[in-house]
Amino acid sequence: MKKIISILLITIMVAAMFVGCKGNENSLEAIKKNGKITMLTNATFAPFEFVENNKVVGVDPELAQMIADEIGVKLEITNMDFDLLVDYVKTGKGDFAAAGMTITDERKKQVDFSIEYTTSTQYIIVKKGTDVKSFSPNGKVIGVQQGTTGDLFYASDKKVIQAKEVKRYKSSIDAAKDILLGRVDCVIVDELPAKKIVEQNKDTLECFNPGYEPESYAFAVKKENKELLDVINKVLQKQVESGKVKELVLKHS
Repeated sequence: MKKIISILLITIMVAAMFVGCKGNENSLEAIKKNGKITMLTNATFAPFEFVENNKVVGVDPELAQMIADEIGVKLEITNMDFDLLVDYVKTGKGDFAAAGMTITDERKKQVDFSIEYTTSTQYIIVKKGTDVKSFSPNGKVIGVQQGTTGDLFYASDKKVIQAKEVKRYKSSIDAAKDILLGRVDCVIVDELPAKKIVEQNKDTLECFNPGYEPESYAFAVKKENKELLDVINKVLQKQVESGKVKELVLKHS
């Protein structure tokens, strides 16, 4: 009986050790040991992240590279669906998320956010020639990128907009294409991506500021991963104060 109890205790201790290690796999110590840090993103959000020559580039990847350099490790970027980012960070499937992500109370329940490094607001994209002064998204078919602020806190919130229908897409680019096909009446997306989409479709699309509240962007990390968050904050603070973040926005716009 004593032998059985001893074996059971050892088994429990070993299992606890593995759980503990798994719980710390995104810690600063683990990142240094592995020699790499993984950034999760959705590369359809220019100028913050987009694909160019089969590589994810933009404001966030450049800031992420600075974070990797500060720690002394290699940066790896995983491109995925935006609406999965918070869940992946929360469950430790990546070290942090950077995707022009707005700080919201709901997301703060699931992940910890860095300091804000830039701000934005929601714009509306419509077909060129639309009377934007009188245009209202109420009663319209609205296109959004699934899981974004434009989706969750505007188009899908009946207290804000009474949409006829909300169509969700993997990217705001795909949503904007459906304006031209007559499948949606407008698209709600952040200011800079909206302007980038319109710039590439000058003859067919235009966008405008409907006067929604400004939002703050930040990087997201797993809850209570304070050491990593401190490094991220240190790098972001330096780049904000030096004006480098604004330079990067201009560069990639």
